[in-house]
Amino acid sequence: MTMPAPTPSSITDLDATALSSAIHAGQVSCREVMQAYLDRITEVNPRFNAIVSLQDPQALLRQADERDAQLARGESMGWLHGIPQAIKDLANAAGLPTTLGSPLMRDFVAKTDGLMVQRMKAAGCIVVGKTNTPEFGLGSHTFNEVFGVTRSAWDPSRSAGGSSGGAAVALALRMLPVADGSDFMGSLRNPAGWNNVFGLRPSQGRVPSWPVQDVWVSQLGTEGPMARSVRDLARLLEIQAGHDPRVPLSLGEPAHFPLEAERLDPSTVRIRWLADLDGYLPMEPGILDVCSEALRRFERLGCAVTPLALGTSPAAVWEAWLVWRRALVATRIAPFLANPANRSQVKAEALWEYDQSRSLTGPEFLAASVQRSAFYQHMLSLLEHHDALALPAAQCWPFDANERWPKEIAGRTMDTYHRWMEVVIYATFAGLPCISVPAGFDERGLPMGLQLIGKPRGELALLRLAAAYEEAAADVLMRRP
Repeated sequence: MTMPAPTPSSITDLDATALSSAIHAGQVSCREVMQAYLDRITEVNPRFNAIVSLQDPQALLRQADERDAQLARGESMGWLHGIPQAIKDLANAAGLPTTLGSPLMRDFVAKTDGLMVQRMKAAGCIVVGKTNTPEFGLGSHTFNEVFGVTRSAWDPSRSAGGSSGGAAVALALRMLPVADGSDFMGSLRNPAGWNNVFGLRPSQGRVPSWPVQDVWVSQLGTEGPMARSVRDLARLLEIQAGHDPRVPLSLGEPAHFPLEAERLDPSTVRIRWLADLDGYLPMEPGILDVCSEALRRFERLGCAVTPLALGTSPAAVWEAWLVWRRALVATRIAPFLANPANRSQVKAEALWEYDQSRSLTGPEFLAASVQRSAFYQHMLSLLEHHDALALPAAQCWPFDANERWPKEIAGRTMDTYHRWMEVVIYATFAGLPCISVPAGFDERGLPMGLQLIGKPRGELALLRLAAAYEEAAADVLMRRP
């Protein structure tokens, strides 16, 4: 039976896989897709400020016409053929500004594409602009002095999360069908959870970044996919992933994640629920309840969910994390501070990271590396007996967008600008894959995500587990902002 052609309003409701199928089946043209998304951006973006540096609409429509001409000749570039895409404003896209959210970079225009953008363009996407990010990507609240604040898709008075906040909001509000992001301290997971979409932090080395300052030590940050469906997440990851010789620690194995090739047997899955680490992590009321309900969906599927302790000192992990983060963030900030006059144009949190690093010694960094190595071995021991480790995607609900960061959670003072996101460091520090799935909502209608940390290089198993959950969580996923 022939399916009816999508209408302009239904075009933006399709996930990327369905949209790609409609384009390749000739049910909708690339021009119609581009026009529908431009109309949606015009309608919604002024209020939420997710997409920045939007390109000339007529030029974008001409690119869509070129994609249509290719299809008319029987030529397809790939899964993203003719699909609009906006790139997180930390990555280079040729001809577009890469501001990093910094006034110092306001006028910088990239001459070449970064590796991830090259791969996405090679698969046929059309880059319409950038998605907003905090200054230098620091902090899980998307605001900067160049473009302003990105607001939650569910309540514009609230934070969208970050640093991939623009990407998450653009997805949730149907301004993009699929999106890229990056994750150092939860930047793919926190905004996904706060906007009721999926975000996947890949294994260390799965998605190589280029160009970068350092290819040997700076391995805590990674680019990765965000989507409204798990199948889109898997397909975009396939495009982004894969070895590149310029990034020697990138994974060399094939980047293929076939969700349908083998059905998951949930009765074989064991999930360890770490909750708030026996009270170590302060949590706002309701978060553990919503995440526990998400885990009950897994149990109804047949998974075994067991509340268990982390089994190692989270305080020691945090102290080692601070050393690593300080060292790696400072190297990113240092070039901008070579001119002392620039300090007045760099946000306080970035200056704090840089200034703290000035007294860091080599032995201190190596000691933190030893602690990190021990933590990785401990995480392996946990995953020897469990398929996934579960944690909330954030320790507080989306907060007032006018705040810089939460100063207190559940009566406890936050002693750094990122302490309120301590819950996300465990996957990052161990270099393990981690997916954030929509968990549910509080009584105000604000969303929360659940993190699932998988085994080393275990993206496919995580994606299959998330796909099974996706079917069981239809009540959560069908809700719209």
